Amino acid sequence: MADNTATFIDLILAIILPPLGVFLKYGCEIEFWICLVLSFFGYLPGIIYAVWVIVK
Repeated sequence: MADNTATFIDLILAIILPPLGVFLKYGCEIEFWICLVLSFFGYLPGIIYAVWVIVK
């Protein structure tokens, strides 16, 4: 149950601020940096990538 709650909170953060949601899940690994670059190119690509990374 706690894992589902953490995933839900990560998804909410990924929608509000995509790099933050990925950072809380993975730290400063490559997923975070990819999400950060995509968020600079546009908010929507950052959200899509963040949700995909968190759910997979």
